[in-house]
Amino acid sequence: MPSVTPHATPDHDPSTWPAVLCGLIGTGIGASRSPALHEREGAAQRLRSTYRLIDLAALGLGVEALEELLVAAQRLGFAGLNITHPCKQAVLPLLDDLSEDARALGAVNTVVLKDGRRIGHNTDWWGYAEGFRRGLPGVPMGRVVQLGAGGAGAAVAHAALTLGAGCLTVFDTDAARAAALAADLGARFGAGRAEAGMDLDAAMARADGLINCTPVGMAKYPGTPLPVTLLRPGIWVSEIIYFPLETELLRAARRIGCRTLDGGGMAVFQAVEAFRLFTGITPDHERMLRHFASM
Repeated sequence: MPSVTPHATPDHDPSTWPAVLCGLIGTGIGASRSPALHEREGAAQRLRSTYRLIDLAALGLGVEALEELLVAAQRLGFAGLNITHPCKQAVLPLLDDLSEDARALGAVNTVVLKDGRRIGHNTDWWGYAEGFRRGLPGVPMGRVVQLGAGGAGAAVAHAALTLGAGCLTVFDTDAARAAALAADLGARFGAGRAEAGMDLDAAMARADGLINCTPVGMAKYPGTPLPVTLLRPGIWVSEIIYFPLETELLRAARRIGCRTLDGGGMAVFQAVEAFRLFTGITPDHERMLRHFASM
């Protein structure tokens, strides 16, 4: 882990503060709030923090460019990179080692670059769990439907079962991927705790809550991940998308009286842990929440 020591004097000349360079790799990330979130907390910690967006779509690149981008980041002195859709699983074979969480989940959202090595971590699951505890306290967790079984979905599914979901029903456009995630969750949390969904209408009819882990609803992928007619007032609805903060799904859910949770909490709390991994400094999570809310 990088050992960055902030100066003790709050009004010290910023040009003398330690410098930290980080970034985010993904597709359609132009509206990401991560740069401001990391850079503001860096300044508060008296670091010259620079956070770059590396948007594959803007660069005309695909996931096959990941290796080249990782090499470039190492050569340029990046302390680390956040990884988002569609790269959280594609990056795995390009890393030198994985944290215990990243290995268990089979997905990485944070890569620490140090001493010529690339170490993958997963701060998504903890970030989601912290946001959920604060945003939807006391909701029923007997049966939960999750849409999406990709890299973010694997982390959120782990969080949902850790939070106490009795049975998690996972749907994905790739049925084999949903089945594989459900089997992995069953092996870690116990038989019957997770299943691959077959009938979305039936699953939603008996669900206590819904989690969207697909990119549908992002600025780049507008729309809803399921027919909004399947929503009903008695359920809660959770998003992991945070740009936009209010998706079409959340608007539809709020209109009929559902309790809802946007992706802001997960965005902040995964960043809290990523900041610590990149810098070696524990950030002020309440300050980061305030920064996020002000954006």
